[in-house]
Amino acid sequence: MKEKVVSVLALFTSTSTLLCCALPAAIGAIAGGAAIGTLVSSFPWLIPLSNHKGWIFLIAGLLIATNGIFVMKPQGTLACAITGGKGCEVAGRFTRSMFWITVATYTIGAFMAYGIVPLLRLLET
Repeated sequence: MKEKVVSVLALFTSTSTLLCCALPAAIGAIAGGAAIGTLVSSFPWLIPLSNHKGWIFLIAGLLIATNGIFVMKPQGTLACAITGGKGCEVAGRFTRSMFWITVATYTIGAFMAYGIVPLLRLLET
């Protein structure tokens, strides 16, 4: 149960980092300011959420790291007992895939929130 809660929280927080920081930055870079204005007017809760991006990234990173510990350890025996051994392989593969998708989402969010502006300033000069 503890592992499931941590996994769900890790996926939720990495998604929130994508929504608060990566998605608006990517849309702004691709489509310009009009797209950001539309996005913020459609989802006004993004502004207060982005004001707390440091805490969001910290909590998300801790949850993803904790989830990584659970994902990388040997699988439990319940799925193996129920499915005759195939459950461990399928559940383990799916869980690892979701973990790496979460890590990629978090990395994209972190780059868009903290790395894109310094990179663009460096390229500008």
